[in-house]
Amino acid sequence: MKPKLSCLEGAHNVMCGEKEAHQHQNLIPTVKHGGGGIIVWVCFAASGPGRIDVINGKMNSQVYQDILQENLRPSVLQLKLNRRWVMQQDNNSKHRSKSTTEWLHQKKIRHLDRPSHGPDLNPIEMLWHDLKRAIHTKRPKSIAELK
Repeated sequence: MKPKLSCLEGAHNVMCGEKEAHQHQNLIPTVKHGGGGIIVWVCFAASGPGRIDVINGKMNSQVYQDILQENLRPSVLQLKLNRRWVMQQDNNSKHRSKSTTEWLHQKKIRHLDRPSHGPDLNPIEMLWHDLKRAIHTKRPKSIAELK
């Protein structure tokens, strides 16, 4: 998920007459390109949330595999999942790349792929919605506050 600072702001309206529209006191500054954001990796199970990882920089297949290497097994232990657990991920290109598919196979991680934009088949979309709502309540003013 990529929460951005600008998505946390509500709509602003200024009521003014036609001749007042462009006066300085009636203008509201805007943030271009979202005002900055972060990339977050999370996992969860019916038993609760697993680890969360904030990614610095851009995400690619190798970064995704590194995140899984560092966080997946500890999350499985933390969540007390049985040996038959199955990892579910959406159809993001980093998740389904050849190198990631091979990595999952080498690590013997059973996984279930889902459509990238199907919230009814992708339960993490509900979690992202809740996280964005929580962020909106806090109204962070910087990337550090967003983290």
